[in-house]
Amino acid sequence: MRTLITGGAGFIGSHLAETLAAAGHEIVVLDDLSTGRLENLARVDPNALRFINGSIVDETLVDALVSQADEVYHLAAAVGVFTIQSRTLDSLRVNLRGTEAVVEAATRHDARVLVASTSEVYGKNNTPGLREDDDRVLGSPLKSRWSYAEAKALDETITAQYAQHHGLRAVIVRPFNTVGPRQTGRYGMVMPRFVTQALRDEPLTVHGTGTQTRCFCHVADVVPALVALMGEEGAIGQVFNVGNPEQVSIRELADRVIARTGSSSGVVHLDYEDVYGPGYEDMERRVPNCDRIHDLTGWTPRFGLDDIIDSVAAFHRDRDGVEVHAESLPLAGSLPVAVAGP
Repeated sequence: MRTLITGGAGFIGSHLAETLAAAGHEIVVLDDLSTGRLENLARVDPNALRFINGSIVDETLVDALVSQADEVYHLAAAVGVFTIQSRTLDSLRVNLRGTEAVVEAATRHDARVLVASTSEVYGKNNTPGLREDDDRVLGSPLKSRWSYAEAKALDETITAQYAQHHGLRAVIVRPFNTVGPRQTGRYGMVMPRFVTQALRDEPLTVHGTGTQTRCFCHVADVVPALVALMGEEGAIGQVFNVGNPEQVSIRELADRVIARTGSSSGVVHLDYEDVYGPGYEDMERRVPNCDRIHDLTGWTPRFGLDDIIDSVAAFHRDRDGVEVHAESLPLAGSLPVAVAGP
């Protein structure tokens, strides 16, 4: 199978590339390296990989690459709360124009496509066990906090319209807080931020009260879900939650990270406004119902929260040169790649 992965040098994309290459796929990765890194692809068989340094908003490049692919995993996006807050307009352009370029090309060349959306589209809907057809509850469109959710919701609409009216073979996936090795806290992701702070015996910085709850799903669970949905004819034209329903408050997560890493860190609370600026809004709870993907494919998450913390800690211990007491997940050295693009 010839597979194109947009955003394939990123956190989830690199794990997906590794899995598909091991299964015998020919992999092309399109990534502008704005948040992805070449070293993330170090474990992918270089004989199965072609890397293209370019952007998903380059319609000519996207069309050329999709024309050579049997399937497309569209993962590329502007991500992370800090990115969205500081570069709102650029993020909107990438997330909207990039997805339209990909789905147009996939329609034109009859390539099957999986479009990664996000649980953010549910906004402030606090319903326990969110289902795919539940309502969205969003804040003001003038608050940049919600621009990512708006863009991703429009991505879903664009994809669904191409599927309904132009025969696009598309699947939409809404991941819920995917975490694991290779994820960075640089853009606002809480798990790697807490773990790196704990490993350095620094205070863990909890934003807000810490009573807000989240659910975390290991990337080693998410990747098989994506692959299963791509290969399932019954998934075409549908949207699927992918996540782990195990809930934890952010304050409880901080305490658990400290305990699992054996850290001497304490916990400090920071006001949202001090971290993100005035007018920032958060949601109190976001829990997925994943019956739809389970009923279709049998998928269910295997890794619990302690497994996730341990694997993220092992990765950062190894990367930062700290003695590893858990399973090591090292980065290999440099990666020979073929670089092309504008």
